Amino acid sequence: MTRQHSQTFYLGSLFFPAPQRPAVWAVYAACRQVDDMVDEPGADPAAEVERWWARVKRAFDGQAAEDDAVGQGLAWAAGRYPLTLDAFADLREGMRMDLAMDAQGTRYETLEQLDRYCYCVGGVIGLMIAPISGYGGEQCTIDRALRLGRAMQLTNILRDVGEDWERGRLYLPQDLMREYGVTEADIAAGRVTPSYRALLAQLAARARADYAAGRAGIPQLHGRARWAVAVAADLYEGILDELERSGYDNLTRRAVVGRGRKLGLTARAALRETMPHCSVFGRKSDLPSSA
Repeated sequence: MTRQHSQTFYLGSLFFPAPQRPAVWAVYAACRQVDDMVDEPGADPAAEVERWWARVKRAFDGQAAEDDAVGQGLAWAAGRYPLTLDAFADLREGMRMDLAMDAQGTRYETLEQLDRYCYCVGGVIGLMIAPISGYGGEQCTIDRALRLGRAMQLTNILRDVGEDWERGRLYLPQDLMREYGVTEADIAAGRVTPSYRALLAQLAARARADYAAGRAGIPQLHGRARWAVAVAADLYEGILDELERSGYDNLTRRAVVGRGRKLGLTARAALRETMPHCSVFGRKSDLPSSA
């Protein structure tokens, strides 16, 4: 499921040590499962989300059904690593927010409301992955992981404005749209105006600030998990680079990081985490080389 649905996340996950990799994939699969229920809903998506939640709770109790492969994987991961059920509860809240948008045409009035959504469906991934990798720095590291996950989710939103519009969704904060003079009619017509570009540039800058803050926590991760998270962060931020190169046209095209650039970003991130004391890679770490 991870390889099929997210090549970027999958590529990053390959840098985890072999014992951690299945747990990372199990977490991704559980998240992907409920995301698909909302993005490709059946007759009663709200009920499907609640059934998913019941299966997650059974997995955390070590009682996943034998025919529930994702639940079995999550039960194994939760039994081996200190995953928290609260993170999945917050993800459930985020899925409910999407369902409200689908059913009621809900819009996020403020950036703070959008931040809450990004935390629920993206930031919580940091809460799920950090316990698998192991980390130092306590709550500070978790806070940085949350910001990194939020940055990735905001990147997804900025990439997918046109595709989301086709689903009847619009995540751009209404107050910022009014500030920049961008209307829903502009988006429906695919008009990439200077005002629209300026709005996206502000949100992209916010995402980049979260990437920078999130990367500050990577040295606190244990072992090769640093590589995995650094690669994923660089690949996701690369989407913002492509979006900027396209003149912020996310209404008629999709920003995609090409294979060659993915390989280059992967190598750069891995080298940066392998050589943490070398300033040529843009960061110096105060951790001992044996950490």
